Amino acid sequence: MALPRQLRDESDFEQLPDNVPVSATIADIEEKKGFIVYYRFVIEVKTKGGSRYLIYRRYRQFFCLHQSLEQKFSESQSGSYTCVLPSLPGKVFMGNKQEIAESRIPELNTYMKRLLCLPTWVLLDDLIRMFFYQTESDSLQVPKNLRRLRPPTRKIKTEKPKTNLLSSPRAEAVFDFLGSGQLELNFKAGDVIFLLRRVNADWLEGTVKDRIGIFPESFVKIIKPLPESDSDEEGGPSKSRDGAQSACSCLRCHLLQPGGVDTRDVCVDEDLSIQPSYSDLLSRMRDVFHIQDMALNYRDPEGDLVRILDDDDVTLMVQESKYQGQRVKRPPNQYPWELIVTYSSDLSVYNNEC
Repeated sequence: MALPRQLRDESDFEQLPDNVPVSATIADIEEKKGFIVYYRFVIEVKTKGGSRYLIYRRYRQFFCLHQSLEQKFSESQSGSYTCVLPSLPGKVFMGNKQEIAESRIPELNTYMKRLLCLPTWVLLDDLIRMFFYQTESDSLQVPKNLRRLRPPTRKIKTEKPKTNLLSSPRAEAVFDFLGSGQLELNFKAGDVIFLLRRVNADWLEGTVKDRIGIFPESFVKIIKPLPESDSDEEGGPSKSRDGAQSACSCLRCHLLQPGGVDTRDVCVDEDLSIQPSYSDLLSRMRDVFHIQDMALNYRDPEGDLVRILDDDDVTLMVQESKYQGQRVKRPPNQYPWELIVTYSSDLSVYNNEC
């Protein structure tokens, strides 16, 4: 009998809390365009009590978890509480990000399966509990395809309509959707939803069974699309599940060049509270302006340009933006700080007065 299984049988597994995770399976991957483009794994977690929920984790979070577990439980450590940890697929530095994420799914599924078969005192450890815990951010996410969990799309009903409504823009529900507020439309898989307008890139408004509300497009199959004109004004603030601003935030950046200033508003799939790293900002600005030899800057309270060289400078920029925020009126989904991009060799943009 394998050691983890032996330890599991000898422990009083039935006395564990019902919310302890006992299995986890990757349902899909999602592309996120934050300060850099990355993929995260959508994971369905099952607990000892039988409940199920989704969490969203990046590979770097798996890597940090494994490193922490090795420092605490690896057999190379001194102490009575040690065990054989499963192996984690290594880092990949080259290649297509989507293909890398897809190729990692079987290995990560095996890793989580073996991890959750370790002794019960490992399952109760905070490292494991927090990794598989459904955070508030996880619970607010709208699942999309979930290719490895969801059933295939149902066929369109062939009943003869009593009116000509089926010539209108409409969609068929692929999955059940239970809204979180009065603004959202509840429906069951197979319902035909008549479309009224597009709210933003991800949400639609429609009617079913004399009820009107908004819903995520990823839960339905479009049978007849809306005309392109039936949408909110371009550039208007998009609405999320509770009618508030969506998770997409706006980062304003400027490129100073001899011919003038090139200003861009970059959409970032990160919350306004997120502080990016210097390397992530540099990588994103290179993608936006297609310039390699660049310097990142921000303006201090006196209006002078300050060059950013590392993560500490990013922290200082974010802190100073809080003091300047009340003086500048910004849209609710725009970061309170702005980036000014210059050429690395151009030192004339800085105030050199003593």
